[in-house]
Parts: sequence; C-alpha cells; structure tokens
Amino acid sequence: MQPETAVSFFDEKTRKFYKLFNTQDLPCLEISGVRMHCIDLGVKASTQAMVEQLAPLMGTVLDTCAGLGYTAAAIALARQVEKVFTFEVDPNVLEIARQNPFSRDLFGNKKITLQNKDVFEAIKEFPDNFFDRILHDPPRFSLAGELYGAQFYAQLFRVLKKGGILFHYTGAPGEKKGRDMQAGVIKRLQQAGFTQIKRVPEAQGIRAAKK
Repeated sequence: MQPETAVSFFDEKTRKFYKLFNTQDLPCLEISGVRMHCIDLGVKASTQAMVEQLAPLMGTVLDTCAGLGYTAAAIALARQVEKVFTFEVDPNVLEIARQNPFSRDLFGNKKITLQNKDVFEAIKEFPDNFFDRILHDPPRFSLAGELYGAQFYAQLFRVLKKGGILFHYTGAPGEKKGRDMQAGVIKRLQQAGFTQIKRVPEAQGIRAAKK
C-alpha cells in the first residue's frame, strides 16, 4: 500500500520535485526522490535518537538544517534549553513545513529562531564559543557536500563552547556496497579539533565533543 501524499509539486526555479507523504508516525519530506528523514527507524524515533545524543540538553543550541523542524521542536522541549537557532535555505521546504500540522512548533515556539538562510554562510555570523550543543543533520552528501567539508566543520568547532557536544547525522550511504563514508567525516572532524569522536549506529551518526 502506497503512503498517502499530503503535498506534491514541482518548482521550476529549483528544478526539484517536492513531496510530503504520511508515514506510521510523522510525515516525511522527499525532494527529487531523496527522502529527508530516516523512515526505516521511523521519523519520530530517528528524531528522538538524534536529540538524545546531545544529552544533557541545555543553553543555546544550533540545529543546522531545519527541514520540517522536528529536531528543533524536540530540542526546544528540554527545560534547560533557552534558545534554538535553525536554518533552512530552501523556501519551498519552509512552505511545506507551514502546511504540515506537525511542524507548527517550528513557527510557534518562542525558543526557536528560524531563518531562511544557508547555514554554510550564516554560521560565520556567530561569535566563538556561542553554542552549548549542535545538531548537524544535513541533506545527503550528493545534495550538500559543502556541509560535510573541513571548512564547515571548522566553523562548527569554532562556535561550539568548550565542553560542548556535537551530533552529526550521516545516515549510511554506500554501506551495502562496503563504503565507509563515516571514516572521512571522522577524519575531518578530528582535523577541525573535535575529540571523543564515536560512531552511534542506533542514531546513524557521529557524536563528538570540544574539550
């Protein structure tokens, strides 16, 4: 049985096809055939698994890529979190989020500051040692390779406070073909200065810290 599609359209400017479809829990966003959420674990479960890697949640948090706002909303629920900054470069994604009833906290929670900007450039506006926690859940490498690069990782390290935690969702692209995409990510995080780097299979990503 095919999942019910809630939103579907093609944008001439971006030359991309956008679709929001229902799953067993939260709706999933798909852009030109690429799913933006891990539906194998379940959208809600994968969101929670990522957010749990930042425990204890506190202070000011950067959620690099807003998408439908699920992670930003989950982070903002933590009592000790004061502010969440999140960015979405694609206005079409923001429009879909506005139509998605499960994304209402992205626009309505006063803890969340959402900006329609490219985080690759926007992060440069923050001072050093600004964030207590960072959740980095970018689109796959083929769509946003710059968000997996040494230059961006250096910026993540710069804006993270000493003692801060980073969780970087990577997924598992190429795993079935024997490719280890995470190995390159780990190497570049180390070069940026991150320590205590470890793979987190249950959340399909990498956790790191800034001593």
